[in-house]
Amino acid sequence: MQIAIIGSGNVGGALAQQWIKAGHTVLIGAKFPLSEKNIQLAAKIGEHRFTTIQSAIQQSDAILIATPPAAIFDILGQMGDVSGKTLIDATNAVRQKPEPYDTVYHALAAKTAGNVVKCFNSTGFENMLNPVYHGEKLDMFMAGDNEHAKQTARQLALDAGFGTCWDFGKGDKVALLEQLALSWINLAIMQGHGRDIAFRVVRR
Repeated sequence: MQIAIIGSGNVGGALAQQWIKAGHTVLIGAKFPLSEKNIQLAAKIGEHRFTTIQSAIQQSDAILIATPPAAIFDILGQMGDVSGKTLIDATNAVRQKPEPYDTVYHALAAKTAGNVVKCFNSTGFENMLNPVYHGEKLDMFMAGDNEHAKQTARQLALDAGFGTCWDFGKGDKVALLEQLALSWINLAIMQGHGRDIAFRVVRR
């Protein structure tokens, strides 16, 4: 699959490495000159994977948005036609909403003709780099109204090494999925349990 990652911070960088390992073609949409963090990522995955945001999006079938929420408006202006492409919102707007929208998911759904899904927002980047605890694969979670986008997100979650990608429901559950992310942040950071914790659904 051709994947564009917009936002080359910890989450975008971790997923880029996992998807490259899985055999996908990954492009990083970035501003030039490259930031120090981008240079560090380029040393791991190759400078040839970096291009402009517009170029990365136009060459790809799936686009992961992993930026601060407010950056979505600048990104929207560079997207061009994304009809038929899968747009994956991996951001969290629990502290800063992209006004007038509640989440980046809702901004993408309102402003593009892409297939939008919420995914890859509910845990730390360390768990994306290595989603296996004591031989057990962690779970990922998604939400959204578009079934094709969900199928793509599910496959990419499995390709990143997660065991299952649970469907939280339609677009009205996107905010709930962001609260799950806040729950992880609360336990890992605010309550001081550390970032090496994760969620996994178990059945009796």
